[in-house]
Amino acid sequence: MSAAGQSAGTEARRLQAQANEHERLAIEARSMAERWMIAHHTERQVAGSLAPLTAAGYTFLHDRGWPGSRRAQVDHVLVGPGGLFIVDTKAWAEVQIAGGRIFRGQADVTDDLAGLADLAWGTEAVMAEHGLAPGEVHVVVVLANRNVPPTEVGSLIVVGERQAAKYINSRGVRLTPVQTNTVLGVAMQHFPVLGEAPTKLDLSIPQPALAEAAPEPLVTVEDVTEVLLAGLMAAPIEEWMAFLHPDQAKLVRRNFGGPSRIRGAAGTGKTVVGLHRAAYLARSQPDKILVTTFVSTLPAVLSSLLHRLAPEAVDRVEFAGVHSFARRLLGQRGVRLNLAPKEADALFTALWQEHGLPGTLGKADSNKQYWRDELSKVIKGRGLTTFEQYADLARTGRRRPLGVDQRRAVWQLFTGYEAGLKQRGIHDFDDVILQAEASLRETPLEGWGGVIIDEAQDLSCAMVRMLHLLVGDSPDGLTLIGDGQQSIYPGGFTLAEAGVSIAGRGVIMSTNYRNTREIAAFAASLVADDEFTDIEGLVGAGDRITNVARSGESPVSDRFASRKAHDAALVERVRGAGPLGDIGVLCLTTWGVAGAVTALTAAGIPIIELTGYDGTPTNAVKVGTVKRAKGLEFKQVLVGRVPAALLDSPARGDEAKEIQRRELYVAMTRARDGLWVGVCA
Repeated sequence: MSAAGQSAGTEARRLQAQANEHERLAIEARSMAERWMIAHHTERQVAGSLAPLTAAGYTFLHDRGWPGSRRAQVDHVLVGPGGLFIVDTKAWAEVQIAGGRIFRGQADVTDDLAGLADLAWGTEAVMAEHGLAPGEVHVVVVLANRNVPPTEVGSLIVVGERQAAKYINSRGVRLTPVQTNTVLGVAMQHFPVLGEAPTKLDLSIPQPALAEAAPEPLVTVEDVTEVLLAGLMAAPIEEWMAFLHPDQAKLVRRNFGGPSRIRGAAGTGKTVVGLHRAAYLARSQPDKILVTTFVSTLPAVLSSLLHRLAPEAVDRVEFAGVHSFARRLLGQRGVRLNLAPKEADALFTALWQEHGLPGTLGKADSNKQYWRDELSKVIKGRGLTTFEQYADLARTGRRRPLGVDQRRAVWQLFTGYEAGLKQRGIHDFDDVILQAEASLRETPLEGWGGVIIDEAQDLSCAMVRMLHLLVGDSPDGLTLIGDGQQSIYPGGFTLAEAGVSIAGRGVIMSTNYRNTREIAAFAASLVADDEFTDIEGLVGAGDRITNVARSGESPVSDRFASRKAHDAALVERVRGAGPLGDIGVLCLTTWGVAGAVTALTAAGIPIIELTGYDGTPTNAVKVGTVKRAKGLEFKQVLVGRVPAALLDSPARGDEAKEIQRRELYVAMTRARDGLWVGVCA
């Protein structure tokens, strides 16, 4: 072939290739145009379906930039009373959701939504800097023209277009107008206006690629009514459930490489952080979270609060007292215990009368309860099995020094007690913990992603060991929350004894968010000079408060010559203290509670005892012992029938008196706005 012919053939091939490329580009352009038109139509349609939310106080940010990306965009960001919602629209057909995953036809497209989960995580971090709790940031995937109830897919919610607005507004009022404006301002910066104008596509396609879109459905009055009613039906929540101090919000999301501890004086928000952290951990992993404490009634209250704080997380968070958890574990494993605490106490009393009181121990201290606590808190609370272990023990938290002879006498009392339990075929509460610990060591229990212990200082060493076995040293596995200043039980332990290391993973909270300056100062003065050994092994006074956010009226302390005069004054104080549901009447003893209940009931004032209180809002005065009130707070607190000796005679160094003062300190610091202390003989 001549050179001219070869050149002509080459040019023809080039032109054909160019034509093919033009055709490919044209097809691609048409496909892009179709996708753009569908997406644009879908976004506009869903925006119209969500429009009723504007009447509920929501502000829309449409087509905002994806943080950190020049091109990607977020369809809609909604900010309103129910929090911040990132809305992504999908025009998907043949959608099925099963087993926490989403399918288009036969294809699993769950991982296609992973970027949205990451977007939510990053947004939580930004919002936490301004105090928005992590649980108030949501990603909602709206399926256009689909009828799908709100369904969880990982950390996201997938919902049909018709149900979307109702679902969002069902969160109710969680943010105040001021907080909503704060979140909106941050959102406008976090999700920027797209810097570039959308690329203009040539839509002059010879043949229409899409049928003419049907008219967008108008929102009916019934639609608007349904959406607004969903918001009205959701009861408002306490402010702390949605908006925290930024330091608290960041702590909720903080990652720890192993066991951690959050400590701080009363009023610093430890329990609040713990509850939010439970919800946060539950949302971020598949395993369950256990929230536990020594006080048997507190888990029910915390559970009730979580139902309002994070209803989507309640199925993955379990609340249980430490003894209740241990008993259930043993029951599920077929380990039978004959728990008989009254018989066990009677056994100890008989042994004390026969062997303890006439001997070395009775001469040192004739108070039977002191030695009963020695067996329960010091020996069985650690699971000691030999005298050598006890002989060398530091006995953390016990003020009275014991020599070798006294320790031998204690050990003899202990072995006699254990033999008596075995002979009678009964067990005490300490046996429940020790048996559960042994069972977990033999057969670990799977399925727990985290354990949060509130009021950790009140647990025994064996209790912490048992709970530690559920999660080991896994990241974010074990969180201990508490304050040694609020330890109201005899004895103690250190984390080193329990085999738990929190090195580099301890956080101290130092701002008081609950009490007024006057209440905080009044309560702190009661225990200012007392020393105690913290579970980290440090001996000293309580953690220092660097800031108290609020000021108010000074606490009132009245003295009475008789209980009758005291109870009459208590009733009048309650009547003038504001809404009954905001009032807590606390006493150091059960007989004090019985007296308060009698006086208030006789005066026609509705009450609910803390033994039956589960955190549900009620217009009745809460009455109970200080032990039952741990972890709770009330706008007004009245502490009744306080012995004058606790205020007048410091008796520093007396273990029993120091425990009583700490208990009174706990009672006083339950008060947010007002505190009254009634002192009588």
